[in-house]
Amino acid sequence: MQFRLPGALVRAVLVVFLTILPSVLLPGWTAQGLQIVALVAFLAAVFTFVEYSSDSPSLVEFRDAPPFNRVRFCALFATVLSLSVIFRGEAAPSAVTAFFQSSGSQIGQVIDFPFSPSRLMILTMPDGTGARALTMLRDAAGLSYLLSLLSIVWFVILLRLQEWPRHGAGFNVWINLPTFDPTAGGDVVKRLNRDGRVNIFLGFLLPFLVPLAIKLAAYLGAPIRLDDPQTLIWTVTAWAFLPAGIVMRGVALSRVARMIHLQRKKASANAGAKGVQSV
Repeated sequence: MQFRLPGALVRAVLVVFLTILPSVLLPGWTAQGLQIVALVAFLAAVFTFVEYSSDSPSLVEFRDAPPFNRVRFCALFATVLSLSVIFRGEAAPSAVTAFFQSSGSQIGQVIDFPFSPSRLMILTMPDGTGARALTMLRDAAGLSYLLSLLSIVWFVILLRLQEWPRHGAGFNVWINLPTFDPTAGGDVVKRLNRDGRVNIFLGFLLPFLVPLAIKLAAYLGAPIRLDDPQTLIWTVTAWAFLPAGIVMRGVALSRVARMIHLQRKKASANAGAKGVQSV
């Protein structure tokens, strides 16, 4: 455990920095808002520290099988940072914010086509929303969605280059899949492959379903206000990042299933060779 404490502490600090990043870059925060952000950052840091310092995690998957969580954290950090810089340009323009705003605008225009996830997010805004607010939402949605797709591609490339999940070392299914019960019934390989396909399908479908859920909530009298920059940043980030994380989980589960399948074939071949030699 003592060897995991420094790494757990560093991860907790990074989570705190990620949580407070919009508050640092965007002006206009009230004292009450800062208190809420500080509380959320503290809880997230405690959870991260406990999960990574304990002998076995309770919720965090693939804790000891990098780069799964590292890629997801980098994608989340890049999305929050990019959107925060874009909205900072509204109050404190600079060359950096202008670059991010220009990039987001170009990407948003390319991705904004009929029935695209970005267009569906724009349609969640209530009638009478200003053109500037719609443009900012389009740019934020387009940029975050592109980053989510790039993170998936990056993850798949790293898996192949590093021969993940083993990479020359052992892979503990119990430690890295704490929420998966291998004794629940049925063949483990078939269950992992099934869960992997379901996660991949759900991940690609969610960006289309979330805007519909937001619109439905507005019709039921519980609208999500996206006119506030901080709310918009976290909403758009969750809309783009959570589906990407689910797709990565599906790919990872499929890779673990393949690893177990190959181990079984190898063990069966070795058993057959020993049987032939004994004869």
